[in-house]
Amino acid sequence: MPQRPRPTREEIRTAKGRTVTDLIAPDLLVLFCGINPGLYSGAVGHHFARPGNRFWPVLHAAGFTGRLLSPFDEHELLERGYGITNLVERATAGADDLSRAEIVEGSRRLAAKVLRYRPRFVAVLGIGAYRIAFGRPKATIGRQDLSIGPTRLWALPSPSGLNAHYRFAELVSLYDELRLAAVEE
Repeated sequence: MPQRPRPTREEIRTAKGRTVTDLIAPDLLVLFCGINPGLYSGAVGHHFARPGNRFWPVLHAAGFTGRLLSPFDEHELLERGYGITNLVERATAGADDLSRAEIVEGSRRLAAKVLRYRPRFVAVLGIGAYRIAFGRPKATIGRQDLSIGPTRLWALPSPSGLNAHYRFAELVSLYDELRLAAVEE
Protein backbone atom coordinates (compact mmCIF):
# COMPACT_ATOMS: atom_id res chain seq x y z
CA MET A 1 0.00 0.00 0.00
CA PRO A 2 1.49 3.38 -0.96
CA GLN A 3 2.39 5.73 1.86
CA ARG A 4 0.16 8.81 1.94
CA PRO A 5 2.06 12.07 2.23
CA ARG A 6 1.65 13.98 5.45
CA PRO A 7 0.18 17.43 5.16
CA THR A 8 2.62 20.29 5.27
CA ARG A 9 2.67 22.76 8.17
CA GLU A 10 1.04 25.29 5.87
CA GLU A 11 -1.75 22.84 4.94
CA ILE A 12 -2.38 22.16 8.63
CA ARG A 13 -2.31 25.85 9.51
CA THR A 14 -4.81 26.71 6.79
CA ALA A 15 -7.19 23.88 7.77
CA LYS A 16 -8.71 26.05 10.51
CA GLY A 17 -12.48 26.12 10.04
CA ARG A 18 -12.62 23.23 7.55
CA THR A 19 -15.02 20.36 8.07
CA VAL A 20 -14.67 16.61 7.77
CA THR A 21 -17.58 14.77 6.14
CA ASP A 22 -19.68 12.63 8.49
CA LEU A 23 -19.29 8.89 8.15
CA ILE A 24 -22.90 7.94 8.75
CA ALA A 25 -25.66 5.62 7.55
CA PRO A 26 -29.04 4.48 8.86
CA ASP A 27 -29.32 1.97 11.70
CA LEU A 28 -25.70 1.87 12.86
CA LEU A 29 -24.75 -0.01 16.01
CA VAL A 30 -22.63 2.91 17.23
CA LEU A 31 -22.18 6.46 16.01
CA PHE A 32 -18.94 7.80 17.48
CA CYS A 33 -19.13 11.54 18.08
CA GLY A 34 -15.90 13.45 18.44
CA ILE A 35 -15.76 16.95 19.88
CA ASN A 36 -14.55 18.55 16.64
CA PRO A 37 -11.91 17.84 14.00
CA GLY A 38 -8.37 18.90 14.71
CA LEU A 39 -6.37 20.84 12.15
CA TYR A 40 -4.57 17.70 10.95
CA SER A 41 -7.92 15.98 10.28
CA GLY A 42 -9.17 19.12 8.58
CA ALA A 43 -6.10 19.14 6.35
CA VAL A 44 -6.45 15.52 5.23
CA GLY A 45 -10.26 15.28 5.34
CA HIS A 46 -10.45 12.19 7.56
CA HIS A 47 -11.51 11.65 11.15
CA PHE A 48 -8.99 11.15 13.99
CA ALA A 49 -6.12 11.51 11.51
CA ARG A 50 -3.35 13.05 13.62
CA PRO A 51 -0.57 10.58 14.30
CA GLY A 52 -0.71 9.88 18.02
CA ASN A 53 -4.51 9.92 18.19
CA ARG A 54 -5.47 6.62 19.77
CA PHE A 55 -8.93 6.25 18.20
CA TRP A 56 -7.99 3.70 15.54
CA PRO A 57 -5.71 1.55 17.75
CA VAL A 58 -8.30 1.59 20.55
CA LEU A 59 -11.12 0.55 18.20
CA HIS A 60 -9.05 -2.36 16.98
CA ALA A 61 -7.89 -3.47 20.43
CA ALA A 62 -11.47 -3.24 21.77
CA GLY A 63 -12.74 -5.51 18.98
CA PHE A 64 -14.64 -3.00 16.86
CA THR A 65 -12.45 -3.79 13.84
CA GLY A 66 -10.75 -6.97 12.67
CA ARG A 67 -7.59 -5.11 11.74
CA LEU A 68 -5.98 -1.81 12.61
CA LEU A 69 -7.55 0.76 10.31
CA SER A 70 -6.05 4.09 9.40
CA PRO A 71 -8.09 7.26 9.01
CA PHE A 72 -7.91 6.66 5.25
CA ASP A 73 -9.75 3.33 5.76
CA GLU A 74 -12.56 4.94 7.77
CA HIS A 75 -15.24 3.91 5.23
CA GLU A 76 -14.72 0.30 6.36
CA LEU A 77 -16.37 1.20 9.67
CA LEU A 78 -19.75 1.54 7.94
CA GLU A 79 -19.53 -2.10 6.81
CA ARG A 80 -19.21 -3.11 10.47
CA GLY A 81 -22.09 -0.91 11.64
CA TYR A 82 -20.15 2.05 12.99
CA GLY A 83 -19.96 5.71 11.99
CA ILE A 84 -18.31 8.98 12.97
CA THR A 85 -19.55 12.55 13.39
CA ASN A 86 -18.60 15.55 15.53
CA LEU A 87 -20.40 17.85 17.94
CA VAL A 88 -18.82 20.89 16.28
CA GLU A 89 -18.03 20.65 12.60
CA ARG A 90 -15.22 23.20 12.25
CA ALA A 91 -11.59 22.21 12.64
CA THR A 92 -9.57 23.95 15.33
CA ALA A 93 -6.18 23.54 16.95
CA GLY A 94 -7.92 22.14 20.02
CA ALA A 95 -11.28 21.74 21.72
CA ASP A 96 -10.35 24.69 23.97
CA ASP A 97 -10.95 26.91 20.93
CA LEU A 98 -14.67 26.11 21.05
CA SER A 99 -17.26 28.07 22.98
CA ARG A 100 -19.79 26.46 25.29
CA ALA A 101 -22.52 27.79 22.98
CA GLU A 102 -20.97 25.96 19.99
CA ILE A 103 -20.87 22.71 21.92
CA VAL A 104 -24.49 23.07 23.08
CA GLU A 105 -25.59 23.91 19.53
CA GLY A 106 -23.64 20.85 18.39
CA SER A 107 -25.77 18.65 20.62
CA ARG A 108 -28.87 19.98 18.81
CA ARG A 109 -27.37 19.12 15.41
CA LEU A 110 -26.33 15.73 16.75
CA ALA A 111 -29.88 15.06 17.97
CA ALA A 112 -31.26 15.83 14.50
CA LYS A 113 -28.76 13.38 12.93
CA VAL A 114 -29.58 10.72 15.49
CA LEU A 115 -33.33 11.04 14.90
CA ARG A 116 -32.75 10.78 11.16
CA TYR A 117 -30.24 7.88 11.13
CA ARG A 118 -31.34 5.95 14.26
CA PRO A 119 -28.08 4.44 15.55
CA ARG A 120 -28.41 2.09 18.51
CA PHE A 121 -25.81 4.06 20.53
CA VAL A 122 -24.10 7.42 20.25
CA ALA A 123 -20.72 7.55 21.97
CA VAL A 124 -19.57 11.08 22.75
CA LEU A 125 -15.77 11.00 22.90
CA GLY A 126 -14.94 13.47 25.63
CA ILE A 127 -16.64 13.59 29.01
CA GLY A 128 -16.18 17.35 29.38
CA ALA A 129 -17.83 17.98 26.02
CA TYR A 130 -20.63 15.56 26.91
CA ARG A 131 -21.29 17.39 30.18
CA ILE A 132 -21.50 20.76 28.41
CA ALA A 133 -23.43 19.56 25.36
CA PHE A 134 -26.15 17.81 27.30
CA GLY A 135 -26.21 19.93 30.45
CA ARG A 136 -25.09 17.05 32.67
CA PRO A 137 -22.27 18.49 34.80
CA LYS A 138 -21.99 15.38 36.98
CA ALA A 139 -22.04 12.80 34.18
CA THR A 140 -19.46 10.03 34.39
CA ILE A 141 -17.92 7.76 31.79
CA GLY A 142 -20.14 4.97 30.47
CA ARG A 143 -23.81 4.47 29.66
CA GLN A 144 -25.87 7.57 30.31
CA ASP A 145 -29.41 7.89 31.62
CA LEU A 146 -30.21 10.16 28.68
CA SER A 147 -31.31 9.08 25.22
CA ILE A 148 -32.28 10.71 21.94
CA GLY A 149 -35.42 8.93 20.88
CA PRO A 150 -34.57 5.21 21.18
CA THR A 151 -30.82 5.88 20.81
CA ARG A 152 -28.86 5.45 24.02
CA LEU A 153 -26.04 7.84 24.87
CA TRP A 154 -22.64 6.75 26.09
CA ALA A 155 -19.76 8.97 27.21
CA LEU A 156 -16.18 7.85 26.64
CA PRO A 157 -12.82 9.51 27.17
CA SER A 158 -11.37 11.37 24.24
CA PRO A 159 -8.84 9.19 22.40
CA SER A 160 -6.66 12.23 21.70
CA GLY A 161 -3.01 11.71 22.46
CA LEU A 162 -3.30 14.93 24.46
CA ASN A 163 -5.66 13.19 26.91
CA ALA A 164 -3.04 11.68 29.21
CA HIS A 165 -5.61 10.96 31.94
CA TYR A 166 -6.31 7.53 30.44
CA ARG A 167 -3.75 4.89 29.61
CA PHE A 168 -4.27 2.85 26.45
CA ALA A 169 -5.42 -0.26 28.32
CA GLU A 170 -8.03 1.79 30.22
CA LEU A 171 -9.36 3.25 26.97
CA VAL A 172 -9.60 -0.21 25.43
CA SER A 173 -11.54 -1.53 28.43
CA LEU A 174 -14.00 1.38 28.40
CA TYR A 175 -14.57 1.21 24.65
CA ASP A 176 -14.99 -2.57 24.87
CA GLU A 177 -17.87 -2.10 27.34
CA LEU A 178 -19.69 -0.08 24.68
CA ARG A 179 -18.94 -2.66 21.98
CA LEU A 180 -20.37 -5.44 24.11
CA ALA A 181 -23.50 -3.43 24.92
CA ALA A 182 -24.02 -2.59 21.24
CA VAL A 183 -23.86 -6.19 20.05
CA GLU A 184 -25.90 -7.60 22.96
CA GLU A 185 -28.90 -5.29 22.64
